[in-house]
Amino acid sequence: MKGILLLAVGVAAGFIVAHQVSKTPEGKKFFDDVDSKAREFGSAVVDGYKAREAELRAAVAEAEDVIADLKRSR
Repeated sequence: MKGILLLAVGVAAGFIVAHQVSKTPEGKKFFDDVDSKAREFGSAVVDGYKAREAELRAAVAEAEDVIADLKRSR
C-alpha cells in the first residue's frame, strides 16, 4: 500500500514539474521535440503493423489457393 502511495505522489510531482517546465521556452521546445519523436515512432509502428498484416493476408490467400487446388486435383 505504501508503494502505491509513493508511486501516486511521484507521478503527481512529475506532472507538476513537467507543467512548470513546459511554461519556459526551452521546456516548450523540449516537449515539442519529444512529442514529434513520439508521433514519428507511433507512425512507424502503425506502418510496420500494416505491412506485416498485408504480408500475412497474402500468405493466407496463397495457402487458401493451394488448398483449393489440392481439393480440385483429387
